[in-house]
Amino acid sequence: MGAVYWITGLSGAGKTTIGRLFYERLRARYINTVFLDGDILRKVFGDDLGYTEEERRKCAMRYSRLCALLQEQGMNVICCTISMFDSVREWNRQNIDNYREIYVKVTMETLRARDQKGLYSGKTSEQERDVAGLDFTLEEPKQPDLILLNDGEISPDEQADRIESYFQV
Repeated sequence: MGAVYWITGLSGAGKTTIGRLFYERLRARYINTVFLDGDILRKVFGDDLGYTEEERRKCAMRYSRLCALLQEQGMNVICCTISMFDSVREWNRQNIDNYREIYVKVTMETLRARDQKGLYSGKTSEQERDVAGLDFTLEEPKQPDLILLNDGEISPDEQADRIESYFQV
């Protein structure tokens, strides 16, 4: 039976880097493992939603339903997405068997220093300016299964180790 590893956190927190490393390890042992990333999924779904809070919520529910579908078919799913909505995470807990929530937590100071996409310095296009944590209030996970503090003191490989160890996979 598959599991969903929902890796959430703000843009630039390190979700994709950590998630990809964890995916590679899990995939080496279980061929029925897939990796989903929010940025890529936006394109897969036709990039038809913007970045307002409501559009982000709709996007997150698409990802949740896709994860549920894949898990029901016996897939292990690593999904890296901001999706900072209590309602989405609650839906996941109620509707996805073997749902595992991992919160990659980073200080705003670290996010501003990394700022790979220019989101925290305002260097992005106007359409992408609805930044979670800046332009609207995010709903920080209240009871994630695992919190990874990712301000740079622990390497991404060590963070992936922590996921493996915590969930004993």
